[in-house]
Amino acid sequence: MELSVQKLTKDFGKKRAVDRVSFSLTPGVYGLLGPNGAGKTTLMKMMVDILTPTAGMVRLDGVPIRALGAAYRDRLGYMPQEIGVYKNFSAQKFLKYIAALKGITGRAADRRIDALLKLMGLADTGKKRLGGFSGGMLRRVGIAQTLLNDPDILILDEPTAGLDPQERIRLRNIISELSEHKIVVLSTHIISDMEFIAGKVIMLRGGVLLRMDTTAQLMRQMEGKVWSAVAPHEAVPKLQKHYTVGNLLPVPGGVQVRLVGPDTPPFPCEPVRPVLKDVFSYYFGGYAE
Repeated sequence: MELSVQKLTKDFGKKRAVDRVSFSLTPGVYGLLGPNGAGKTTLMKMMVDILTPTAGMVRLDGVPIRALGAAYRDRLGYMPQEIGVYKNFSAQKFLKYIAALKGITGRAADRRIDALLKLMGLADTGKKRLGGFSGGMLRRVGIAQTLLNDPDILILDEPTAGLDPQERIRLRNIISELSEHKIVVLSTHIISDMEFIAGKVIMLRGGVLLRMDTTAQLMRQMEGKVWSAVAPHEAVPKLQKHYTVGNLLPVPGGVQVRLVGPDTPPFPCEPVRPVLKDVFSYYFGGYAE
């Protein structure tokens, strides 16, 4: 199975949101990394065929997804950033309604819904009204909805938003287990989640594909560009002109800082092991979390 994006472009009036982006995906987890306004959501909406490209196309195994139509949607699971639910419905009733729209009915639907509610830690609350659910619980219902048809391709926009740390770990494990035979594309501002589960990262800036590489390689190439140091409080504004400065922690003698940049700081410092947040910081000039 291969999902290929070929010179995909989207214009909104005079603004180009996505600019001739091309890449190919096979089963595994891919993280979409970029600052706000990079074009991530627009790209995902074109990949799920709910937004028509200005130019370029998306193909599944060589066939344009627009030509596949319903056959493509049957293999697709999409979770948008904003999840719409009927708050008077119970989680169980809502999922049964969505299952019917996807052509899953009867006992097959009941078995699938029960399994997903259990998977999402919602088995005890499946009969309760969605109006009383927390944001994190609604997010889990949205993920269950996405998985109803056991899709081959999962496109997830901010799947971990609103989840507590325990829920995020649960979801990361679920995605990792699913990815062996599925293509999973996810966008999240919680970069540590992406680091744990994404084998490859697709980096976007200003609608342009900046880079696509393995997570491990991106972090490895940051070695020698990330330092920890104790600096005087008054030195921080100057440091911010030459480095991305994060993890500010007051300590005796000043403030402990994590510095990301191409040059070794001109004062005593220690190199530290890079993480994916440092990659974000290096390429986009800021911390994502």
